[in-house]
Amino acid sequence: MLKGKAFKFADNISTDLIVPGRLAHLRSNLPELAKHVLEDADPTFVSRVNAGDFVVGGNNFGLGSSREHAPLVIKMAGVSAILAKSVARIFFRNAINRGLPVLICDTDNINEGDELEIDLANGTVKDITNEITLHFKPIPNAMLAILKEGGLIPYIQKHGDFKLE
Repeated sequence: MLKGKAFKFADNISTDLIVPGRLAHLRSNLPELAKHVLEDADPTFVSRVNAGDFVVGGNNFGLGSSREHAPLVIKMAGVSAILAKSVARIFFRNAINRGLPVLICDTDNINEGDELEIDLANGTVKDITNEITLHFKPIPNAMLAILKEGGLIPYIQKHGDFKLE
């Protein structure tokens, strides 16, 4: 069960909005890069986000360049999951591989600051503030196993080669 506050973003949040290209020199210093995550979309985000909070997007979240570090620095900022109406496929894969859940659901009725409770295994998002429950396709067991270990590399380090059950 994940619990936290929603940070709402618009459609088409690109990897350049997540990690601006002008900060490419920080790719070897991810903790420093995480201090700038999403600052072009919301300059106050990093100063307001707390461990466990959620990024809530609209359509086409994570489009653009395949910046593997984009979902990682979102996670490093304390975000426990991303919810969006649709997500770029490569961003989705990078996020799961880095241990950051990405949930596809209708985010229209989630507002900035709403308190959310997410059950990954059952595919539910409870918006406690609005007293509504949203549904997403439950995450497959193989992906849950990767997320539980914190990403694909920690999973393989602990269990050896990845095998679908």
